[in-house]
Amino acid sequence: MPKSTHSFFLGCAIPSMVLSYEIATRRIAKSFDIELVEMPEFSCCGLPLDPVSHDMMLLLAAQNLCLAEQQGLNIMTMCPGCNGTLCKVNKMLKEDRKLKETVNGYLSKVGMEFKGNISVKHLVQVLTEDVGYEEIKKTIQRPLKGLKVAAHYGCHILRPAEYVEIDDPENPTILKKLIEVTGARYLDYVNELQCCGATIIGAGRSPVDRKGDLSIQLARDKLIHLKEAGVQALVTLCPSCYRVFDVNQPIIERLFGEDYGIPVLHYPELLALAMGINPNDLALTEHRVKLSNLIEGL
Repeated sequence: MPKSTHSFFLGCAIPSMVLSYEIATRRIAKSFDIELVEMPEFSCCGLPLDPVSHDMMLLLAAQNLCLAEQQGLNIMTMCPGCNGTLCKVNKMLKEDRKLKETVNGYLSKVGMEFKGNISVKHLVQVLTEDVGYEEIKKTIQRPLKGLKVAAHYGCHILRPAEYVEIDDPENPTILKKLIEVTGARYLDYVNELQCCGATIIGAGRSPVDRKGDLSIQLARDKLIHLKEAGVQALVTLCPSCYRVFDVNQPIIERLFGEDYGIPVLHYPELLALAMGINPNDLALTEHRVKLSNLIEGL
C-alpha cells in the first residue's frame, strides 16, 4: 500500500511552462511511495478570475473539489496559487451553509454536489506531514554539504494564512527545515519575504525601457540581496516566482550590466539531488540560469 494517495492537481502554468517542477515532484513522490492519481478532468483553479469574476472563481474551484470528492481523494497541489484558491473555497463552502447551497445549485446543472469531505495540501505539507523530516533524512544519499542555499517563499504559499494554514506568514520556517534536511546550509538575506513581482509584470513599464518595469525592479532588488549574502542557489515553490528569477535573471543582467549567476531550483529538484537521483533524470537543462557548475560542485 502507498504511504499516501492524492489526486494530483497540476494547474495551468506547470505543465505548459515549468515542466521541470512536475518531473522532480513525480520522482521524489515515487521514492516516498506517494501515489499521485492523474485527474485529466481538472480545470483551472479559478485564481486568475478573482476578483474580476469572483463567482466564476468559486464555481471553477468547487468543480475541481467535487471531482476529487468523487474519487474519495484529497488533493495535492504544486502551485501555491492553486493551493490557496482551492483551500480558500474548500473552507468557505464548508463553513458558509448559504454559499454552499448557492454553489451547489449551479453545480447540480452538471450533476455535481460539493460535500466538503476532502482536504487540499501543497507538496510541502505532504512531505512534512505525510512523510516527515526524519523519514526524508533517511533517503539522503548525497548530502549537499557546503552548498549555500536561500529560499523564496512567495506570497501565496503563506497567505491568506487563515485558509492555507501552512506556516507563520511573518516568520516561516517550513522551507528552511526542508532545505536543511538535504544537508545544505540555509542562508537568510535582506527582504526575504518580499514579493517577486510576478503579479505586477508590466506595471509602470515604459514601452522603450524595461528598467521601469516594477517587477524587474523587485526581482533585481532580491537578486542584489541574494548575491550580497553569498547565496549559491535559490529555492522556490511557485512556478511564477521561479520564472521571475530564472527567466528574468539574464534579462536583468543585460539591462543593468550586472552579473548574478544564481541558479534557481524548485525544492523537489534540490531534494532529488540530495537523494542521489541522477541529474539527467530531472530536466535540469530547462533552466535558463545554467546549473552545470552547481552540479559539478556537488
